[in-house]
Amino acid sequence: MDSTGFLRLVERGELPPVLLLHGPDAQLLDDALALVTRGLFPDPSSAAFGREVLDGSQTDAEAVVTSAMTLPLMGGVRLVVVRHAQALGPRNAAALGAYARDPNPATRLVLLGDEGLRASRDRRADHWLVQTLPAAAIVDLPARQGRELTRWLCERAAAEGLHVSEEAAKLLLEWAGEDGAVLLGEVRKAALAGGADNRSVGVNEVGAIVGEHRLADIFELTRAVQRRDLGLALKTLERLLATEEPMRMLGLLARDLRVAWTVRALVERGQSTAEIARALRLPPAVVDTWSRGDPAALLAEKLTRCWDVEQRVKSSGAPRAELTLLVADLCAGR
Repeated sequence: MDSTGFLRLVERGELPPVLLLHGPDAQLLDDALALVTRGLFPDPSSAAFGREVLDGSQTDAEAVVTSAMTLPLMGGVRLVVVRHAQALGPRNAAALGAYARDPNPATRLVLLGDEGLRASRDRRADHWLVQTLPAAAIVDLPARQGRELTRWLCERAAAEGLHVSEEAAKLLLEWAGEDGAVLLGEVRKAALAGGADNRSVGVNEVGAIVGEHRLADIFELTRAVQRRDLGLALKTLERLLATEEPMRMLGLLARDLRVAWTVRALVERGQSTAEIARALRLPPAVVDTWSRGDPAALLAEKLTRCWDVEQRVKSSGAPRAELTLLVADLCAGR
């Protein structure tokens, strides 16, 4: 089931007794859980008695089933939430599968996996939860990127009464990366930078929380990598790493390479600069610069290199050293 199908079920009040929502965006998971909670408990005070939250890294599937089988304290419905569900060990997979086939009608069991659980480049096979639960119980939440993420950020901020310009949203993506929760937090800070009663976030408000020097360094880093100016790239990277998280810088480089690869791939398919600029909503001058850069095949190799570094950093690699070597490789054209 995709996120659209899930929203339709919630709107109709037809929530399945067992749900597994998974995806890398923690904010989307939180928003989905909030929808479920409001649907089951229109009176917020009743959620305090009818909801139990477990942590998959601190419990097992058998304990989850035991909790789900418990009847509501004062009638009505009971909601059992398991955060970090992917951390549940497979030892009691059979018990959870049996429960999913014959669930407690008074309970809604919601499993939240804060990473993609389908087979992918980073995962050799589907997680055991995906293999155990029925397809109708599994909701694949999207990993939003680029223009789609920009649109989502504007819409999500509007739900809180904040107006975010498209230019400000793009700037936040450039600086803060693609984590929805981080982006929304930065929008709230930017709004406060404009005053206690301010509800509008533009480039000026974003600049107030990012800082002109920081923005200049971020753009200088990407430009230096594009020009293969190793000395300037390493000097700028060192300056940024004094205050910024390495993973944020890695995300910035990967996003820049992804756009460059997209442009080159479209150029190699015969599309004009004007067509690409319209499709990607980029300035024609930017498209023209990227269209004369590295071939798409080489850019794809560089992007893969970014992904490899990300995996090593997540596996307890040395972030600063890995990022420095990556920038050197990107500038060398390997």
